[in-house]
Amino acid sequence: MARTDGQDAGGDADVIVVGGGLAGYCAALEAAEAGASVLLCEREPQAGGATVLSGGSFAFAGTDLQRSLGIADDAGRLFDDLRRVGGYVNDPALVRLYADSQLESYDWLRRLGVTFDKVFIASGQSVPRAHSRNPRQVLDTVIAAAQARGVRTRLRARVRRLLRRRAGGPVAGVAVDTPQGRRELAAGSVVLATGGFSRNDELLRLFAPAQAGAQRMGSDGNTGDGLLMAWELGAALRDMGRIKGTFGSHPGAGAHDHFILFPMYAGAIAVNVHARRFTDESQSYKLIGDACLQQPRALAYQVFDSRIFAAGRPGIPAMDFQADLRAGRIVSAPTLAGLARLLALDPRALEDTVAEYNRDALAGADARFGRASLCNGFGRLAAIEQAPFYAYPSTTVVLATYCGLAVDEGMRVLDVRGGPIGGLYAAGGVMGGFHGNAYMTGTANGKATVFGRVAGRMAAGQAGAALCAPRQ
Repeated sequence: MARTDGQDAGGDADVIVVGGGLAGYCAALEAAEAGASVLLCEREPQAGGATVLSGGSFAFAGTDLQRSLGIADDAGRLFDDLRRVGGYVNDPALVRLYADSQLESYDWLRRLGVTFDKVFIASGQSVPRAHSRNPRQVLDTVIAAAQARGVRTRLRARVRRLLRRRAGGPVAGVAVDTPQGRRELAAGSVVLATGGFSRNDELLRLFAPAQAGAQRMGSDGNTGDGLLMAWELGAALRDMGRIKGTFGSHPGAGAHDHFILFPMYAGAIAVNVHARRFTDESQSYKLIGDACLQQPRALAYQVFDSRIFAAGRPGIPAMDFQADLRAGRIVSAPTLAGLARLLALDPRALEDTVAEYNRDALAGADARFGRASLCNGFGRLAAIEQAPFYAYPSTTVVLATYCGLAVDEGMRVLDVRGGPIGGLYAAGGVMGGFHGNAYMTGTANGKATVFGRVAGRMAAGQAGAALCAPRQ
């Protein structure tokens, strides 16, 4: 973890990074590796951001771990999956950049000391490519490497404005509130890595009124600071109308909990309070999340049997069924009727729903909603028939917004006319254009790593040019 409390982190820098999550520290480390002096400002008392509240998955393709497990995957397949899941409205240049760069970033993390030992199938993936690791451990590894390269960290430092030396000129610093008061810090370039705005109800009402019934989750710092500062300078926005919540959050989860489970991707079905299915459970949990919000009380239950329960993956939060059973979040009964009574559902309705699904599963295709696989074309359907039976109460949660500032392949923030705002870069949850209409598991941490590194390299180059140029 970042060691400084903000008292001794210094002032001006070649590159100032705003935000202390994975995208911010990847940018800071890469800029330092390029020879820049770097200051990272984080508004909270400790680094972490949305990264440490994530499930810890990284979407990588073509890795040695996949090969050791007999999983055939590559950048081309990843690109195709990302474009398809995104509804072909995501920026193909950003998707191509990610697909072509992610394997090198996987190797980069491994060289820093991050080890991946589990891979699983999840939303949007046509083959298992969610590489799992404790996100706090990953972030701490990157932070340690950044500090070893001289990156300074200022905590409890909330950046309030981006500064220019002249109207319309490049960004040349930031105004930051610290425990010692407001300061203005000069920089050759600035990287915004402030995350999304899942904790800003005003922005959610403006851009995502359809998510009004969803839970709210995320870092306390995810209030849209970076987006608002760049918007003030005329930055363009991407995908703001495509904000979707994530299905699979336990209704009892708090704002800082990550009680999200995906038995549906192992074969479970999702039923509403009337014990009726309402969607194809193999599609993106973003699309299922929208469908859940249309159900009574925005509430559903993922229903499965002992065979599916046995397919859980201990140590992978989204698939660790045993851990959630021990915690009391999964409900179990020896019969479907008994399970229904525990959930206050109609026993006959649940039995009929499961029987209908089982007939279709044995035939190989779901006639009601078109489900033909476990997840995005991967895995064969199987009947839910082996006692005991289980259910995971589920709702939709806005835990990240997956939209934001328009950027080009160099992570330069673009203005409303499509030109770059000089000296300003963005990476991670504050940027838009990459996900499009839906989301693939592991691409939040993946893009934080890949695009954070790109932003750091480009910002270091810009800072060198800016500091060499005569002041005007």
